Amino acid sequence: MNDKNKTRILIVEDEVAIRTGLIDVFVYHGYDVDFADQGDEGLAKALTGEFDLILLDVMLPGMNGFEICNRIREQSREQAIIMLTAKSSDADIIEGLTLGADDYVSKPFSVAQLVLRVEAVLRRTATLQTQSQKIQLGDDVVIDCLNLSCERSGEIQSFTRREIEILQYLHANSERPVSRDELLNKVWGYASDLELETRTVDIHMAKLRRKIEADPSTPQYLVTVRGAGYKLLG
Repeated sequence: MNDKNKTRILIVEDEVAIRTGLIDVFVYHGYDVDFADQGDEGLAKALTGEFDLILLDVMLPGMNGFEICNRIREQSREQAIIMLTAKSSDADIIEGLTLGADDYVSKPFSVAQLVLRVEAVLRRTATLQTQSQKIQLGDDVVIDCLNLSCERSGEIQSFTRREIEILQYLHANSERPVSRDELLNKVWGYASDLELETRTVDIHMAKLRRKIEADPSTPQYLVTVRGAGYKLLG
């Protein structure tokens, strides 16, 4: 029987030892945990919308994690997803984040760090930040933060909740460059002293540029300030 007062996590992982360990860890930390060891079963459970966060392995029998992530995003751009990827595969990381995962954790991983990152994603996904309902960039880009979309030169683009949060934070601090570490702290919710090996900020910036820039290789709105970070120009 589910405890509706607890945060619900779905673990989609086929390796028994890893799955069992994760279940024990998150139950210990007070979460209501369900699991699936097959890709199609994981997708079916994920699409119920009953989970606050999904821990999703990439390599699964039946249906891989990328396809599951893509199918989830077709239904919900707000579902929190953390992907578990092979440590040596940058391609896995890039593809997962491109499909809309909120974050990734590389195997083998520190259980303590995984718990911290789950907590951080859940904090950020509790409510969609709406301090800026619309962001205008130049004459041709209008970002609708409430509806997670933008119009660029008449073309509609969809965003994930995380992408909108990045744009909102940069917009609120547009008078200065914002560092990668500040984004990890303020947008992802990671503690300032938490040492992370993550390319998630860089990958999200590349995704955003493909959506809001006419020429992503020469950005005019989302620019890099050498040695300082990122800046959003109106």
